[in-house]
Amino acid sequence: MTTIHEVAEAAGVSISTVSYALSGKRPVSEKTRRRIEEVALSLAYEPDAGARMLAGRRTQIFALTEPLRADTHAPTHMAFVLATAVAARRRGYDILLLTDEQASDGMNRVVASHLVDAILVLDVAPDDERADIARSMRTPTVFIGVPDDWRGLTCVDLDFEAAGCLAIDRLADAGHVRVTLVGQTEVAYRKSNFPRRLLRGAQDRAIEREIALDRVTSGESATDASAVREAVEAALARGDRAFIVHAVDDVHVLLLDTLAAHGLQVGKDVSVVSAAASFDTSTLAVPIDVIPLVPQQSCELAVDLAVRRLEGDDLAARVHLIPPEYHSAGSVVPARG
Repeated sequence: MTTIHEVAEAAGVSISTVSYALSGKRPVSEKTRRRIEEVALSLAYEPDAGARMLAGRRTQIFALTEPLRADTHAPTHMAFVLATAVAARRRGYDILLLTDEQASDGMNRVVASHLVDAILVLDVAPDDERADIARSMRTPTVFIGVPDDWRGLTCVDLDFEAAGCLAIDRLADAGHVRVTLVGQTEVAYRKSNFPRRLLRGAQDRAIEREIALDRVTSGESATDASAVREAVEAALARGDRAFIVHAVDDVHVLLLDTLAAHGLQVGKDVSVVSAAASFDTSTLAVPIDVIPLVPQQSCELAVDLAVRRLEGDDLAARVHLIPPEYHSAGSVVPARG
């Protein structure tokens, strides 16, 4: 890595002159400044973050606050972390990942140190404590998710309510009058906002379409196989032949395995829709209709909004909802009379 000493030597000036020329803190002749900039460019010299902070320049770093808890489903969360990092790198920014379980601690720390240019917030809770911190500071902050109280915040997310409505509509259009929603874990409904939003959308549309909607959770953890099987068994016993699944990939597999064990064929005897799936459903043994949750969509928009704020765009705080898309794979069939 090129040092400021090497730039000064190659340009034939002092270290302080290099510092003044690149930071703009003191006047340097145009000829000298241009020579120093050309040398710095040719040597691929980049001032470190601390020097840029002292000079009042950007650090080219975004903080990504993503608390990792015992109940965190790592594959889903890391898909968003990766999508954010790729989107940021494309815009010339690196990501500082904050994984403190007490999420506010890490957020307060980077704000106080002026280490980052902006903050991106993942794993948003209904009553997220980071919302008040974001409202009280000047550092641009974008939430990838929507807390209950989003006043004064910039938020980006899939329109989960619309996704729930869309899933119900497809099943209702096929003539189903009873639907079981195999949802997230009990913990997710307590600590996360998005499962409640999808459920609310499905419940409201079910009332409109006169659909009897039964909601079951996938147990206390994402791998509670017995809870999923028992829930599906109970639904089948009630005569339900239409399912919406809003859960991780393992729950999809358990649902399909349980249906197969009863001799029921998806797309023939029973209808299944995967709502807001963040994984590739084409890897499942049976093709199913899906309303995908694409991490790249929300993460790229969040990074773009943060960069626009830094570049001077006076963006009003608001919630940016991404419309859901329905991808058919033939797993919804007309209900039998």
